[in-house]
Amino acid sequence: MNNGYEKDNLKLATFAGGCFWCMVQPFKELDGVHKVIAGYTGGHIENPTYEQVCTGNTGHYEAVQISYDPEKVQYEKLLDIFWGQIDPTDPEGQFFDKGSQYQTAIFYHDDEQRKLAEESKRSLEREGVFGNTIATQIIKASEFYPAEEYHQDYYLKNPEHYNRYKIGSGRAAFIETTCRIRESKREN
Repeated sequence: MNNGYEKDNLKLATFAGGCFWCMVQPFKELDGVHKVIAGYTGGHIENPTYEQVCTGNTGHYEAVQISYDPEKVQYEKLLDIFWGQIDPTDPEGQFFDKGSQYQTAIFYHDDEQRKLAEESKRSLEREGVFGNTIATQIIKASEFYPAEEYHQDYYLKNPEHYNRYKIGSGRAAFIETTCRIRESKREN
């Protein structure tokens, strides 16, 4: 476990937003992001496999860990992107993926990230876009285990399957609709 820094003054941010395949691309394309790794965190066994995590018995979340340059992209921007990729009101998982491994969470690496995450959650609740209580948890970061190689950059390796999954799960339509509503509320 590190203190939230990777190397060369790059910081770490860790988010669970349901299926990790869908959480890589929105961050990876952002200027200032060094890398995005799909993996598992928050559980009680070391070096879990995808098959183990899928049982829902390990306590792990599917998550992404982002190495970023805070001089180029602020943590608040990463939080905003995270909120825009999920349904934060679903305590059971995301879209058609249900189970504890698909629940949403922000894993903070230091007190500043915790404070900013809590502020962003309160702000989202005030926006009232979702009409329900925000179920996303804010949790102290713990050991992060990279997922198997075939899960890394899945949207690039298997674009047709990835797009069918993102559309078929309802995530793509939800993101588009929610983005429009949030932008409209911000303008008013």
